[in-house]
Amino acid sequence: MAVTLKDIAKASGYSITTVSRALAGYSDVSEKTRNHIKAIAEKLGYQPNHIARQLRSQKTRTIGLILPEAAYTATDEFFSLFMMGIGHAASLYHYDLLLGVQITGDDEIVAYQRMVGENRVDGMIIARTKHHDQRVAYLQSSQTPFVVFGRLDPSHPHNFAYIDVDSTLGIQCGMEHLISLGHRHIGLILSPLEMVYTDYRLQGYQKGLTAAQLPFREEYIVVGDLKTESGYALTHTLLDSQPQITAIVACNDHMALGSIKAAQERGLRVGHDISIMGYDDIVAAAHAHPSLTTIRQPIFEIGEQVAALLIQQIEKLNSINAQHTLLEPTLVVRESTGPCIHS
Repeated sequence: MAVTLKDIAKASGYSITTVSRALAGYSDVSEKTRNHIKAIAEKLGYQPNHIARQLRSQKTRTIGLILPEAAYTATDEFFSLFMMGIGHAASLYHYDLLLGVQITGDDEIVAYQRMVGENRVDGMIIARTKHHDQRVAYLQSSQTPFVVFGRLDPSHPHNFAYIDVDSTLGIQCGMEHLISLGHRHIGLILSPLEMVYTDYRLQGYQKGLTAAQLPFREEYIVVGDLKTESGYALTHTLLDSQPQITAIVACNDHMALGSIKAAQERGLRVGHDISIMGYDDIVAAAHAHPSLTTIRQPIFEIGEQVAALLIQQIEKLNSINAQHTLLEPTLVVRESTGPCIHS
């Protein structure tokens, strides 16, 4: 016979209401009481009836995430870690994660309308914000709970919840590291220009140069597409046209790994003849040859936090719908950066 809330209430000495709210994670139940009730529920073998709960609440207990087609590849470690973090947090709250794909060239809003309009999810997560992001406008107009990983333009009202990493600070710290090693000619492989975080990372590059009283040279900057092949090709482009460059900053690790390959093909010793730095600190960064100096953002943990914040918003456990969290990145120094040996 299935264990009921009444059985748990009897065994714990608490009311059925308290037991129900404790198992649902409501904040008005103390952590001590919640843990005690959960322990008893687990001991008794309680399995929540999600279908009945959904019928009563008209909730799906599902959150949605739509990613670009390019993210569904074995090599996109960034989104793999992000999804794992979301899934982990969702499972702790007894929620499911529904994944969708935005086919390249299709109107991305159609995918959101299908997922939200058909009531398949209770809320959405937006990743990698763009300039004039239609997704934010659509979810706000449809009154759908959502949380964003990223920010919009500074001029845009941020009247929604977001979690982001201070990309400006991250790149600036990386620039300070390279400049402290004697590098004065530093190339930059930017992320796509439609991404808002690209602006913040470019600001970090500029601030690093300004602080060291170094000139800003547009010819040292190229724009990539976040893929390894892009970093590879653009490194050849930079070094062919600007051979005085002694260090390269890539706006993600995949492009940095491509940059390492290109430099090595040219007979350069990475970390000696040229320094290369990435951004993200994916697992592959530590295992590259040489290992990659990078700016770490805790991708798995961000996924967890974004999902938890969304579910709290859905269940009205958090009264602040426009909560803003800006995390600090960390410089991880490895073998791919070293002292400048050229004047």
